[in-house]
Amino acid sequence: MSLVYSNMQLSGVVEENTSLIPVIHRFGIHLGLGDETVEEVCDKKKLDTDFFLTMINTFLNEDYFPEKKLKGFHTSQIVDYLTKTNHYYQRHQLPNIERHLRSFLSISDPDNNSLTLIEKLFSSFKDVLLRRIKNDEKEWFPHCLSLSNAQKNKIFDLEKHHPEESSDSIEALLTDIRHIMIKHLTGDYDENLCHAVIFAISTLSKDIKQHNRIRYRILQPIVDGMQNNGL
Repeated sequence: MSLVYSNMQLSGVVEENTSLIPVIHRFGIHLGLGDETVEEVCDKKKLDTDFFLTMINTFLNEDYFPEKKLKGFHTSQIVDYLTKTNHYYQRHQLPNIERHLRSFLSISDPDNNSLTLIEKLFSSFKDVLLRRIKNDEKEWFPHCLSLSNAQKNKIFDLEKHHPEESSDSIEALLTDIRHIMIKHLTGDYDENLCHAVIFAISTLSKDIKQHNRIRYRILQPIVDGMQNNGL
């Protein structure tokens, strides 16, 4: 996928990549974008255009890793953005999936053996995600900010090592739920509700996968670099 640049019309970018709608929302940007370019929107919202573009391009492109730009961002910018992402999961996407899933389960054939497993997997997913968000809020993000404040104005080497995103248990649980619903459902069930659950899970799964890359390829390497610099 091609990169997004500051002189591009933001509405056109979002039309081609509707998965960006919740992403720009975290920057306080709402639909009704008009003809303004990315730079014009960022200026109006008093946003750092380079930071905005880096988050957008990292979200859209798996191989995007602008090392030089990353060294210039303050840790608080990334932490603030990921905090808003976590809040979006808690306040919007989780309740949306739960609402559809509850309705789907309540009117589906009780003899469908997959229903109990789907319910258990979603409960496990929710628990793991909320525990990670709590850890972010109470431990990891404060640790990141503390390191950043302690090493203010110091130059550090940006580490490229990061955890394997493919091993993320949150992504794996969502994949399992979607797999069961697509492959193993039996008996009578409401197809519209089934599709709504699958689409909502797929949207959240993509969002988490892309933001795991921001966590692992941006924030974690910066923190590793600061920690190594302090040795």
